[in-house]
Amino acid sequence: MLHAKITGFGSYIPEKKVTNEAFLNHEFLNADGSPFKQKNEIIIKKFVAITGIEERRYATAEQTTSEIAHLAAKNAIEDAEIDTETIDYIIVAHNFGDVKKGHTQADMIPSLAARVKQKLGIKNPKCIAYDLIFGCPGWVEGVIQANAFIKAGIAKKCLVIGAETLSRVVDDHDRDSMIYADGAGATILEATEEKNGVITHNSASFALQEADFLFNGESYKETADDTMYIKMYGRKIYEFALTNVPLAMKECLDKSEFTIDQVSKILIHQANEKMDEAIVSRFYELYEKEMPEGIMPMCINTLGNSSVATVPTLFDLIVKGNLPPHTIAKGDVIILASVGAGMNINAIVYQY
Repeated sequence: MLHAKITGFGSYIPEKKVTNEAFLNHEFLNADGSPFKQKNEIIIKKFVAITGIEERRYATAEQTTSEIAHLAAKNAIEDAEIDTETIDYIIVAHNFGDVKKGHTQADMIPSLAARVKQKLGIKNPKCIAYDLIFGCPGWVEGVIQANAFIKAGIAKKCLVIGAETLSRVVDDHDRDSMIYADGAGATILEATEEKNGVITHNSASFALQEADFLFNGESYKETADDTMYIKMYGRKIYEFALTNVPLAMKECLDKSEFTIDQVSKILIHQANEKMDEAIVSRFYELYEKEMPEGIMPMCINTLGNSSVATVPTLFDLIVKGNLPPHTIAKGDVIILASVGAGMNINAIVYQY
């Protein structure tokens, strides 16, 4: 039986660091446009206590999402040591397309995947390139789709990328703007007959009551500009995630041949440190266990929330020894999990 195994990891972490001090002079407003009673120093202090974010990375003015996706892809391809002409699928997960610095319109024609394929110089027309819009869980879902192509025998090599430049779509007057960051992560998945790689997976879309928890909305500061920005109902998302993500992870693990005690690492979407800790703790409670120390690596404190890029970037950092003391060794059982706009959730049990 064929399995999909990650043979190459890559990421692109923008060089521009933006610390929390950069927000000290921002005019933060409530949703109704009224000013906060607290000073920005207090707002930022509470923000750090909840999210764990002390700094984030932004792309340069010249870079777009497809460009940083291409840079991450090149790293993954070099790591896998493959010929780009042998890639069967290029799947690019994102949510906002290419938004140029200083512009307000998203550009998604042609698809970002087509642009990445062009930048890689791939001539083969049988290399299918398409975009995946699935909220923050997009890269994880892309891996699930690549796994399906490989197990069905219609692909041998897939390139799955998660990339986003959220700094281009945030409302400077919304304190939630401090959460978001830019970045890209990529992986090469190849067919293998070894009994490792993607073992089980689980996905779900909750849209009846939850579809609008994350949405595009107007700035909190009244202007003549009708530009739309990323907005969210943070409390609703927190409660939704805490209820549903642990159950999705448990269902995924229970379908595998592994037990909770065999899990080495949980790589969860870097959305909010307190929320992620609560999700993983609740997951262990479902097995009447306590969350082990060091089970959940985090990079949100320095990289922020780069949406679809957080999980592959985290994976790349650990595998290449760039997030000590965390390591991943051959045979380790890992759970990948994410939650985001839609509301979508997913999980993968992966054996390294």
